[in-house]
Amino acid sequence: MQPQVRFDGVSAGYVNRPVLSRLTLRIPAFATTAVVGPNGSGKSTLLGVIAGVIPAVAGAVEHRTDKRAAFVVQRSEAADVLPLTVRDAVAMGRWGHRGLWRRLSRRDWEVVETSMGRLGIASLAHRQLGELSGGQRQRALVAQGLAQEADLLLLDEPATGLDVTAQRLIADVLAEVAAEGGTVVQATHDLEAARAAGHVLVLQEGRLRAEGAPREVLTDGAVERIWQLTGRV
Repeated sequence: MQPQVRFDGVSAGYVNRPVLSRLTLRIPAFATTAVVGPNGSGKSTLLGVIAGVIPAVAGAVEHRTDKRAAFVVQRSEAADVLPLTVRDAVAMGRWGHRGLWRRLSRRDWEVVETSMGRLGIASLAHRQLGELSGGQRQRALVAQGLAQEADLLLLDEPATGLDVTAQRLIADVLAEVAAEGGTVVQATHDLEAARAAGHVLVLQEGRLRAEGAPREVLTDGAVERIWQLTGRV
């Protein structure tokens, strides 16, 4: 089966700050991949390169399809500067289908409502995004990602700082997305989430240190080495 994404010798980073160095890896289609590693290892940069918002300066990135990935960040600055309701924020996920200036169709709004329902935030639809708790806001951002109906969903530490109930809800939704034929890639510090994934990438200092099934990659020895570096993965 062709991977959803393939990296061949990819390097990337920011002005005067290289981050990823010669990565060669694959993201399997129709599964969940967890990206783990010390803080500063390049997890967020990797997601940015996959999403196409950070260009590779060397190597090649190959996607299975031409469809745009849905990229869920940890925090949206839009909530701090725009008077968005939760429904407005989730509806932004449909702009890629309709365009910025075209009115959303009935089906678009059905997708928005379904996405909010799956994340348990339908009752918050009329609340201002900036008024929400961190967990509620993060669920709204994940719902926005779902509303894009992309075949590749990227998430940057989607459950960091959330209570156990919110963490479990997001984990269940991501598992459903993969079961429904989507591909999920999430950067995470949560070992439980990483071990529940179908595939794991371990980064350290911008390099790929391990890749494969969780039971093979997240051994006690490997996890201990990462914890010695950062106190967490």
